[in-house]
Amino acid sequence: MKTRFLGILFLSGLYVASGVGAAQSPNSAATEECLGCHAGLHPGIVEGWKKSRHAATTPGQAAAVEGLALKVTSRAIPEALKGVTVGCAECHTLRADAHQGSFDHNGANIHVVVSPKDCATCHTEEAQQYDRNLMAHAYGNLVDNPVYGMLMQAINNTPVFTKGKLTTEPANDLTKADSCLYCHGTKLEVKGTVTRDTEMGEMTFPILSGWPNEGSGRINLDGSKGSCSACHSRHEFSLEMARKPYTCKECHVGPDVPAYKVYEGSKHGNIFSTKQSSWNFKEVPWTLGKDFSAPTCAACHMSLLVNTEGKVVVRRSHEVKNRLPWRIFGIIYAHPHPREANLTPIRNKANLPLPTDFDGSFADPYLWNEQERKAAAGQMQAACLACHHQSWVDGFWLRFDNTLETTNRTILAATQILGEIWKRDLALGLEKKGNPFDEYIERVWSNGWLFYANSVRFSTAMGGGGDYGVFADGRYHLMKTVREMEDWLELRKGRRK
Repeated sequence: MKTRFLGILFLSGLYVASGVGAAQSPNSAATEECLGCHAGLHPGIVEGWKKSRHAATTPGQAAAVEGLALKVTSRAIPEALKGVTVGCAECHTLRADAHQGSFDHNGANIHVVVSPKDCATCHTEEAQQYDRNLMAHAYGNLVDNPVYGMLMQAINNTPVFTKGKLTTEPANDLTKADSCLYCHGTKLEVKGTVTRDTEMGEMTFPILSGWPNEGSGRINLDGSKGSCSACHSRHEFSLEMARKPYTCKECHVGPDVPAYKVYEGSKHGNIFSTKQSSWNFKEVPWTLGKDFSAPTCAACHMSLLVNTEGKVVVRRSHEVKNRLPWRIFGIIYAHPHPREANLTPIRNKANLPLPTDFDGSFADPYLWNEQERKAAAGQMQAACLACHHQSWVDGFWLRFDNTLETTNRTILAATQILGEIWKRDLALGLEKKGNPFDEYIERVWSNGWLFYANSVRFSTAMGGGGDYGVFADGRYHLMKTVREMEDWLELRKGRRK
């Protein structure tokens, strides 16, 4: 089957593409065959693809681009792919033998789920960087951590009230996939086949559990981690879409990760909302001040930025932590960024799989030291300095450091109160083999760091989020949480549950 497909590709020069970019770039015969059916069956997919760079450019043409505008980082593109557009067949038959669940479809061996390893055929460097990114490991970092698992249970389990007592039933896989794993990614598995009557006759397809999903840490059928379409939505793979904050909003809207709502309320977000219609989101490299005039998520965290003289300000990276000295959300405390994307080996002093202890101390061997944090901060500040004077940037980072310290101290006070509650058996913590997130007062505590401390941190980190640092889920609610926990404990001192 592979030989048949490659043979078709070598003959593809006889074909001229239909749709956008037709005069420049030929489709392969295999892709033309796909389009012949799916243009009518799935016009949204086909018309979206026709608007893409993939439909207008061959890998050979893309690889010939010189300088910073180069977007293809592989130097070993298969000869059969160089002269044709990146169409249906080029993605969905590529490395078919590596994908579980590949199946015969009108004489071609195809797979439904395109993975980062497939994209790495042309985008090698980007795929390697993404694999070192926390987002690529988001599935395992969540489900393989028993403490995080307790938080998932407290959120997803179904409550049942019988005989005057509340219990819970475990969440099923569909609930998990629709909840936390929507963003973290599911684990895809082949669960058999199904035969359907279609307009083209009877056809057999694989049954996939965990599908559909475009979560950033999805475990794919070839064993790879991640989903490029989490940001570069299929089938247009729009650079413009990936650069706009609406894409990040899908998973980073809050209240646990309130990045988008804080950005929207900030001065940067105000400028974006007002001026974005005149910005150029398609140019590579992206020129500060010319193509755009305020940062977006991509500008700060990933994009290749140059000044108006063409000098590189910061290089593109899909390894997002390169510009992040601190991890400001997660379990309990803000902490230095982990060195490795796979967080499962981390152990704190209490031998829990957490980057901090309950007393706020850091699991130092697994986290960046001061020198490493300084290097990451320098990467981030390079973009800041393109629009702001050094004194502005220094003052901003001074406030950021202060916010991390003060919110961690506030959460420490709340955690110490909870520790006293656990000590008095007014709630069951980890030491008593309880879930530290499921009882009322534990929920009050977790609201403090999961929602309110995070809002304060993001408000400072993103150049000010208007009221989000104070009344809109900010310091007011954080202090209220501590006082509520104190009052709850004082009312119950001397009596057990």
